[in-house]
Amino acid sequence: MKFIIQRVSHASVTVEDNIVGEIEKGFLVLIGISHTDHTQIADHLIRKLLGLRIFEDQQGKTNLSLTDVGGSLLLVSQFTLYADCKKGNRPSFTKAGSAELASNLFDYISDSCKASGLQVEAGIFAAKMQVNLTNEGPFTIILDSDEL
Repeated sequence: MKFIIQRVSHASVTVEDNIVGEIEKGFLVLIGISHTDHTQIADHLIRKLLGLRIFEDQQGKTNLSLTDVGGSLLLVSQFTLYADCKKGNRPSFTKAGSAELASNLFDYISDSCKASGLQVEAGIFAAKMQVNLTNEGPFTIILDSDEL
């Protein structure tokens, strides 16, 4: 499982010219799910995500979490995070989870984040989406379950 976390001052997701999710200060999280992922892996990455201290305190140090700053989450499923570009120029996506597995785990992640009390918005699974963001910093963190 991979979470690409971008610290944002604003982010939104549009589907068919309608905004389906929008946040101000918080994290835009692109979520890639592989065929070997399960809820225990999701729980581990969710704990890391919610505990990340990447907002600046009064001394300018990245010492504050999403909860500390009253931030929100915008979650977007993105199977292309499992693109394999080793052979040729056309990516292979055989490492990405099936639509059923990924949809179920994406819903699980979204529900778990909501249970934390944070405002959570999300894109629409498997829809063609346009993602807009203002990355603050820029500040981007990659959580990869294979490396944690």
